[in-house]
Parts: sequence; C-alpha cells; structure tokens
Amino acid sequence: MNALSTILEDRALSVVRAPHISDPAALADALARGGIRALELTFTTPGVLELIQAASDARAVVGAGTVLTADQARSAVDAGARFVVTPGLRPDVAAVVTDAGIPLMMGALTPSEVMTALDLGADAVKIFPARTVGPAYFKDLLGPFPDAQLVPSGGVNAGNAAQFLAAGAVAVTAGTDVVPPASVAAAQWDDITTRAQAFVAAISADIKEGSS
Repeated sequence: MNALSTILEDRALSVVRAPHISDPAALADALARGGIRALELTFTTPGVLELIQAASDARAVVGAGTVLTADQARSAVDAGARFVVTPGLRPDVAAVVTDAGIPLMMGALTPSEVMTALDLGADAVKIFPARTVGPAYFKDLLGPFPDAQLVPSGGVNAGNAAQFLAAGAVAVTAGTDVVPPASVAAAQWDDITTRAQAFVAAISADIKEGSS
C-alpha cells in the first residue's frame, strides 16, 4: 500500500499529537476502521520511534511528523515510517527522505516556500497553518502551481475540511477533533473510529453534492 496513494484516495490523513499513546497499532486500526488509513505520529510525542515501529503491522499507513533534522528523518525511516512530514523547509531532511524513496510532505506557507518545497523534492506540500489563510488561499496557490499537491494542516476539522478540498487541496489533515489527546490516552478506540467516520462522511457528502 503506497502511502501517498492512500492519502490521496482517502483525501485525508490523521495527525496525532498526544503525550501518551498506549497502543499505537490499535489507534491506527481504529482510524482505518473509520476510513482514515494514513496516520502521522509526531516527534513531539515521547518515544515516537518505538510507537512507529509498534504500529508498523497495523492496517493503516504510519508516517513520522514534525521531523526537523536529518537524524530524525533517518531514525524514522529505520523505525518503519512510510512517509515523512516536516513543519517547514528542511533541505537536509528532504535529502534523507528522497534518498530513502518514501513520500515527503514538506511544510510551507508562502508561494516562495511552496516553490522551494517542490524544488527540494516534496511529493506534497503541507500548507501550515491553514487556519491563518483559509480555503480560498489554496485556489490562489494553484494558479502559479497547478500541479502542486497541497494539504492543509492546522485548524482543519469536519466543519471546514470540505471547503479546503473544494478549493483544490488534494487531502486534508484530521487533528484533535478526530484524535483528541484525552481519547488517545484513555484508549477510547471506538470513540476515535466514530470521529473518523464523521470526518470522512463530511468529506464524502461534499463530493456527492459537487457531482450532483
């Protein structure tokens, strides 16, 4: 299962920021049951490398996020990360990830940063923080960069995700409204599956309305 293809097919990936994840494989499976098969575990979570490794047998595609250094990128790849996400432009990280042959999603905000991310080999560009610029900004960016695969992150939820997709984003990030830290810490997997289903339903409803 190719990580980027999975993200583009689901039109979503889940970003988990939690102080504790008791069972990363169960978390990944809970999200997959809800229709979100790509899971980003971030370096802001203690022991993230062990968590990535533990989730490698789950049904979801697990990647590493908030990757800031080449060493972090190498360790994430070694732990089994299927894709890597940065919050900003990190040429040294890009070199490691592209050499490893796995998808790279690089953070950017301005047109110049988007152009640099693409030049560095980013397969997709994470526009962060998306809440600052709003959905219309994505339509504007696609003017000069029509082939860019843009993914909003930060402030995206079930209420506005469809607007970002309608404006040209290829996928959206599902954050705390799908994976609240408290639910993750308490291993409330059914709750997380239900939240993921609601998020996916909001996107699917928009697709059906757009085609009718």
